[in-house]
Amino acid sequence: MSIAPAITGPALSLQNVSRYYEDVKAVENVTLDIAAGAMIALVGLSGSGKSTLLKMINRLVEPTSGRILINGELVDAVDPHVLRRRIGYVFQNIGLFPHMSIARNIAIGLELAGEKTGHAERVSELLDLVELPQDMADRLPHQLSGGQQQRVGVARALATRPGLMLMDEPFGALDPVTRDSLAGEYKSLHERLGLTTIIVTHDMAEALYLADRIIVLEAGQIKADASPKQLLSGQVGPEAEALVAIPRAQAAHLSELGKS
Repeated sequence: MSIAPAITGPALSLQNVSRYYEDVKAVENVTLDIAAGAMIALVGLSGSGKSTLLKMINRLVEPTSGRILINGELVDAVDPHVLRRRIGYVFQNIGLFPHMSIARNIAIGLELAGEKTGHAERVSELLDLVELPQDMADRLPHQLSGGQQQRVGVARALATRPGLMLMDEPFGALDPVTRDSLAGEYKSLHERLGLTTIIVTHDMAEALYLADRIIVLEAGQIKADASPKQLLSGQVGPEAEALVAIPRAQAAHLSELGKS
């Protein structure tokens, strides 16, 4: 079966974006330009503003101030429901509808967009894309493993052919082996479809592996913006170095164990 043609992901621009909750500055004066087709990781400690920043892009959270543009178009110039159908969104808890079949879960975005035909063909195409067997289409979510459910979540996010994917700790609830496998598979999918992807993760090793650019947030502000190689050099700043120190220490510990 043929796979959907490559997508050209959009460029993004965040200009002096802030989000306040009374006296709490969740995101403060963030300016960021993201090239089409990039894979960006947002990292930082809990409460650093990663998820808030991500959710402002698809207007699940509205900014207090600033502007966000996708391919030069202001996101608040578009109806939020229309905007979200143009953006794939994958999150840790997956959010599959338990009473719906896998096929219906995947096709729900097509239904909401008013597409009345071609659902079965698109579902079949997407099952192939995320490497799930075709006979899973008729199953219910509880009949799938966690990793299989997350594959369905990715398929659902891709159903309306978005060029932009937002991913909020998408693999965080999975066991390490499944997590590593799915991360690698998504990276290949990102490159194959030409997507623009922004992924929030608390796992610095995952960010270093997946992303071509890593944004380090602390207290709602960007403290570092660098490639994985630059971050590993240890010359990007103390906030980034504190995060990189964790996988570096783990690798050193494993190396010592191997020598004993």
